[in-house]
Amino acid sequence: MKSRSKLYKSRVALVDRSKFYSLDEAIALIKKMPAAKFDESIDIAFNLGIDPRQSDQTVRGAVSLPHGTGKSVRVICVADGDAAVAAQKAGADAVGMDDLIEKIKAGWTDFDVMIATPAAMTKVRTLGRVLGPKGLMPNPKTGTVTDDTGKAVTESKGGRVEFRADKGGAAQVLAGKLSFDAAKLVDNAKTIINAIQRARPSAARGTYMLSCTLSATMSPGVKVDLKEFVRI
Repeated sequence: MKSRSKLYKSRVALVDRSKFYSLDEAIALIKKMPAAKFDESIDIAFNLGIDPRQSDQTVRGAVSLPHGTGKSVRVICVADGDAAVAAQKAGADAVGMDDLIEKIKAGWTDFDVMIATPAAMTKVRTLGRVLGPKGLMPNPKTGTVTDDTGKAVTESKGGRVEFRADKGGAAQVLAGKLSFDAAKLVDNAKTIINAIQRARPSAARGTYMLSCTLSATMSPGVKVDLKEFVRI
C-alpha cells in the first residue's frame, strides 16, 4: 500500500473522525489545514438513501452557485439560427451544428459542457458513445437541452454545477476553491445541499441523506452534521 504524504498526515491529525462538524466548522477546519502548493478544489460528497437501480429513484440536476466554482468552464453549443447567435453572444467557446457534431465524432471532446437545442438533439444523440462515458451528453434535467441557449451558456460559465448519483447512490459536487472566503464556501455548499434535497425522488423511502462529507483535493474527508438541514 502506498504510504500517505507528510501533508496528508498533518491534515489527518487535525480531524476528529468520530465527530460530525457543522458546515461552518468543517469549512473552517479545512481552510486552516497546512497548505498545498496549488489552489485546491473543495468537493462535497453525499451518500443517498436511494435505490439507483429503480428508474423512479434517480437523482440528477444542476444548480448555479452564488459565488461560482473558481474554475474556467469550456462550453460548446449545438444550435443554428437565433439560438446559435445567442450562444455566441453569451460567450460559448464553440457553436455549430453538423460541423461541430462531425468534429466530436472524430474524437474531439475538449470541452466541459455541451448545450443543445431540443431540435438539435436528434443529431446529438448519435454522439452517445462518445459523450455518454464522459458525462457530457446534454440533458433537460440539467438545463443543457434548451432553446434559451444564451442563458444556459451564461449560467454554465458563471458557476452552474451538475450532480448525479452513481450506481452506489453517491454524488460528488464541486463547491469552489480553497482560496474562496469561508463565507462564500458556506453559501455554495448550502446551495448544493438544498439542491440535492429538492432532487429527492418521491419514491425514496426512509432517510434520504445518509451522510455528507466535505474535502479539499488533498485532504481527508470531514463529516458534516446534517441536522441543521431539514428533511434529512
